[in-house]
Amino acid sequence: MPAPSPSRFEEVAPPASALVESLRDIGYSLATAISDIIDNSIAARATHVEWFASPYDDEPAIGLLDNGSGMSQDELREAMRLGSKHPDDIRDEHDLGRFGLGLKTASFSQCRNLTVLTRKAGHLSGARWDLDLIKETGEWTLEFLTDYSEVPWAENLNEDGTLVVWQTLDRLVEPDNKSDRSHLVEQLDEAATYVQLVFHRYLAGEAGIKKLQITFNNRRLEPFDPFHSKHPSTIIGPKELFRMANHKILIQPFTLPHHKKVTNDEWEIHAMREGYVKNQGFYIYRKYRLVIYGTWFSLARQAEMTKLSRICIDMPSELDSYWKIDIKKASAQLPEALKKHLKQLIEKIIVSSKRVYIGQGSREVTSEQLPVWLRIPGKDRITYCINQEHPIIDDFERSLSKDQSQVFCRLLRLIYSSFPVDALFADIATDPTLVNNENYDSNSLEELVRAAYNLLDKAGTKFDSVEKALLSSNPFKAYRELTQQVLNDIRKDQINGF
Repeated sequence: MPAPSPSRFEEVAPPASALVESLRDIGYSLATAISDIIDNSIAARATHVEWFASPYDDEPAIGLLDNGSGMSQDELREAMRLGSKHPDDIRDEHDLGRFGLGLKTASFSQCRNLTVLTRKAGHLSGARWDLDLIKETGEWTLEFLTDYSEVPWAENLNEDGTLVVWQTLDRLVEPDNKSDRSHLVEQLDEAATYVQLVFHRYLAGEAGIKKLQITFNNRRLEPFDPFHSKHPSTIIGPKELFRMANHKILIQPFTLPHHKKVTNDEWEIHAMREGYVKNQGFYIYRKYRLVIYGTWFSLARQAEMTKLSRICIDMPSELDSYWKIDIKKASAQLPEALKKHLKQLIEKIIVSSKRVYIGQGSREVTSEQLPVWLRIPGKDRITYCINQEHPIIDDFERSLSKDQSQVFCRLLRLIYSSFPVDALFADIATDPTLVNNENYDSNSLEELVRAAYNLLDKAGTKFDSVEKALLSSNPFKAYRELTQQVLNDIRKDQINGF
């Protein structure tokens, strides 16, 4: 038999126009696209990013100008090349990129005309990708600029740094109704909110990070901390260290304050746009930059009672392949090795969120607490009932005849068996600030405090224990100052011999 002929190899390059139009649909929003450009500014060691937008101009544009290191013309050429770096390349510690595609794909997703001006060591260079020109020629035709006068905001690039400008915003301005800019303005506002969240640790100048200032049309963006970590009622758990492939992953849980512990504005702000239930879960940071948030990665359900749980996970970029970080840096998958570890921790992590809501009615209380409602967990159900051992309820029942006591017990069972669980759950899920107990006037509360005190005192309970029991139980806990005042009066009466 004749020997087989050797294989033949040919270079089959994708059509430029077809590929670039496909790249526009990777899935960027304006918010994730802007964030990708800011990543490049951080990689260039910028301390200030100026974000411009002219939504009401005849031809609206968006620009981002940083005071980073800038690029030479050769460096600019490489930066404008698609896939300029391999995902496995070793990168500078400040580099937040991965695929060498971010600048281009983020820009193409929003515009048809991408211009980059950059200054380094006093030398100014400029280049432009025009998707209409690529479509016309069918070639990867990159234009190098010699005249910068028509580039928006070019006059602001006076020192080393880089200006990225998007024009022909066909994805943001409705082509059939160009006079309506409401969609563009709305998207810009949402993007600004997103940037304040994604880069909040840079904006705050967290220890170990060079502080970054970002302005949007001269308005300074402020960091938004999703963990409300500075609030005194936020429960901050201990940091845990997990090692993977010789790299460190840091895990730290946070439980946000109950709505009664914060102002209405604080509660609304930290709910974020999707609400507490949707935003509970893991917050994954890659080099201090938020990548993905509001997910349990199927390790737990997003439930009403755990909605205050948020867990910060810090990962290095060297573990990108394990986490399957996407081009947009807005999606990730939990590595199997870490999944097993988190599954063991997750019940402990979210239990504090549950306690914020169920602690007041829990059966698991100390002898010094006086709950009116008991939460009794069973094997496959949870029951709420009235605590008949509460001293006031118990004393009232003891004052009844046997027949009256039986009627009273039936009445209590009727009350707690008809507890409107579904309605309460729906109301709390909609707006917990609207759900409140009936208010006590000062006279009624004083009578209740004195009655409870007298019963406990008669049973031989010491004053300090009575005080602790009342102040840790509702309704007295809700009126702490008034309860304390009545108790102080009782103690004074005792001292004075009344």
